[in-house]
Amino acid sequence: MKICLLTVGKTDIGWVKEGLETYVSRLSHYVPFNVREIPELKNASSLSRTQIKEKEGELILGLLSPSDMVILLDEHGREYSSLEFARHLGDLTQMGKNIVFVIGGAYGFSDAVYARCNEKLSLSRMTFSHQMVRTIFTEQLYRAFTILNGQPYHHE
Repeated sequence: MKICLLTVGKTDIGWVKEGLETYVSRLSHYVPFNVREIPELKNASSLSRTQIKEKEGELILGLLSPSDMVILLDEHGREYSSLEFARHLGDLTQMGKNIVFVIGGAYGFSDAVYARCNEKLSLSRMTFSHQMVRTIFTEQLYRAFTILNGQPYHHE
């Protein structure tokens, strides 16, 4: 079982990248984890929002295996507390499937990506930049694994 964070676009803000690298490194103690970045589309300014979502969707779908558990980070997804997310993640890891969390582009996901996903997860009712979400979510993954392993990182 492996976990992948699949993102559209590169992480190019220094402090966001540093935070992401910190939690990617910490997660490696608990689970095989990697971040895959899909490059931003070239000539996107000449495309409509729908065309952008469809092209990004094709790239996302091309990186998924049929057996992957696909969870979209989406504003309409289910919200969890950190403890609830840890319990849910524990249940998911028991299934033995690779888990792919996906952060889409600025306009969200295509209908085809929504059709392929197994779940949708929302970090908050607030909106965060797509780059910041990478670090925030990776920290939450790390927090969940510390909770599952009874380690003192999380305080209730």
